Amino acid sequence: MESISGLSGSQPEVEATAVETNTSQSQQPLPPPVPKKRKVVETRSPVWDHFEKIKDSEGIVIKGKCLYCDTRQSLLTFQREPSSAGTESSEGSKGVLGTWVFDQDLIRRALAEMIILDELPFRIVEGQGFRKFVFVCCPRFKIPSRWTISRDIFKIFSDERLNLKKFFRTSSQRVSITTDTWTSVQRINYMCITAHFINSEWKLQKKIISFVPIYSHKGESIAKALESYLMDWGLKSVFSVTVDNASSNDTALGFLKKKFVSWGCTAVRNKYLHMRCIAHILNLVVQDGLKESGSAVKKVRDSVRYVRSSPARLQRFRELADVMGVVAKKSLCLDIPTRWNSTYMMLSAALLYEKVFEEYASSDSGFKSDLGENNIPNFMDWETISGLVQILKSFYEMTVRISGSLYVTSNTFFSEISDLSCLLSNMVEVDDSVKLMGTNMRAKFDKYWGEPEKMNFLIFYANILDPWDKIEYMPIQFTQLYGEDKGKTMFDKVVVGLKELFQDYVSCFPVQSVPKNYAKSAPSVIISDCVSVGKPQALLKSQIKKQKLGTGDLSMKRTELEVYLSEVIVDDEDSFDLLRWCKLNYDRFPVLSKMVRDVLAVPISTVASESAFSTSGRDWLRLANQPISVEENIEDVERIEKELCSTSTTGVGLLPTIPV
Repeated sequence: MESISGLSGSQPEVEATAVETNTSQSQQPLPPPVPKKRKVVETRSPVWDHFEKIKDSEGIVIKGKCLYCDTRQSLLTFQREPSSAGTESSEGSKGVLGTWVFDQDLIRRALAEMIILDELPFRIVEGQGFRKFVFVCCPRFKIPSRWTISRDIFKIFSDERLNLKKFFRTSSQRVSITTDTWTSVQRINYMCITAHFINSEWKLQKKIISFVPIYSHKGESIAKALESYLMDWGLKSVFSVTVDNASSNDTALGFLKKKFVSWGCTAVRNKYLHMRCIAHILNLVVQDGLKESGSAVKKVRDSVRYVRSSPARLQRFRELADVMGVVAKKSLCLDIPTRWNSTYMMLSAALLYEKVFEEYASSDSGFKSDLGENNIPNFMDWETISGLVQILKSFYEMTVRISGSLYVTSNTFFSEISDLSCLLSNMVEVDDSVKLMGTNMRAKFDKYWGEPEKMNFLIFYANILDPWDKIEYMPIQFTQLYGEDKGKTMFDKVVVGLKELFQDYVSCFPVQSVPKNYAKSAPSVIISDCVSVGKPQALLKSQIKKQKLGTGDLSMKRTELEVYLSEVIVDDEDSFDLLRWCKLNYDRFPVLSKMVRDVLAVPISTVASESAFSTSGRDWLRLANQPISVEENIEDVERIEKELCSTSTTGVGLLPTIPV
């Protein structure tokens, strides 16, 4: 009880003390509350992959900075992947999400390139419509004057020229040349020079390096002009020059051979400098055959000319074709008699409308009266045309193949003339008018390709360096072309010449030869103090081996060329890419690949240079996958004609006569 009372009696003292304490604390200000630290939460949103975290002094993220905007305002853009034709893909295709920042200089550069690629006049930048278009698309862009844009374009040309010159001067790559001359309607002589080479990425390149006036078409003038412009470009390492069969070119190449020797070209490579254009020879062959085509071709040509001479006649002809149910993708076109390929196109198109011509002759009285009863194609004439079209089709397809610009062609030269020889032999064996055509064609063929010793052996080397062929078929091809004895002799000469050219490359790019066991080289012989029990050291053998390797005895090793020829040929596949195969095997054949790159880059026709005189779009900025079309814009002309015919109401006056 005492303890309880004592405890209760002491309680007032405690309360008094507590009151005292509270009274003293109330007289002093309270300290500020301690802030609680925010729990750091790890960011999980994928948006932070595109932003930089901006933190304060305590490491807390207070804002984010875009990784793409830098210091200027950017816009998101979706850029579609380019198609194979170099244009943007259609909607729904894959693309890349990026950003766009206004850049006056970049847009100005793109404007200059547009004028170059689309061949627009400089004054387009001052046109009212163009300025309105730019103002709507990008109001901030300051449109330059035509004088400024002309200076921009010249600067682009100067920069591209400087880069190409630097490549020619520093690269060990050899370059092949095509050249051709032309006379304008103003009687001014021009010459175009095109450089062909395969770059380090094994992509075929062609660059027009000169398009200049010359004094005349004589061989001496051509040679001096070529020498001057090659020197200006620093192109001393020229592998071949492809020209047509004019006698002036023979003179020019004879002059250049002497110059190239003084520039350091070896005698071995100098032998292969002059390459004749296969397209020109093929043209001469077919032209000689067409001389014996008879009157059927003239009758068809006159009929086509009559129909196409008036919009009303052409409209009537199309209406008859629709009524008769003749569906043809080709339209009537008139040929140029000096161009046999245009004659083929005219005949092949006219043949589709054979029945329409017969009906048109009965419905148009002026057709017979103007041409004459005997000058209208009859049944036998159409039969002759049908056979002639089949023959010309083979020559036409061959011309298209050898005129290709997206792929190498030198490897097909020998196969093409082999097939041509077989075609002419079949024509000669026929007992009708085709036999006379084949005889004339064969005579022209033998003039240029009947003596293989006079041909440039590069066409044989290129065929061997194609893993599709190698030397698998060449002995038989030579036998069929030139007989058994002469064919075997020619094949032996080709093999010897190929080895000679390869050794010339070995001397320029020396590397260690390929051992017999190419996949796994034998280890080096090491002499040590340790004696192996049960196996002789063969010191004498190792000394003999070392001596033979030092003296260059080839019995102990194989060259890259020998290894390449010993391997099986590649299976025939349409998807086979020759340059890609070479690129993948470059490490296996370092020296041989250099020779292959030079030989395959040799153009077998001068189409690349000739096209510069008659067609556009040959600038350096254009994509490399733009082909050179043998027959340009024919389909566009046909489409325009059909559209104009469909919209014509009177049939007269609305349809222009478009020459093809």
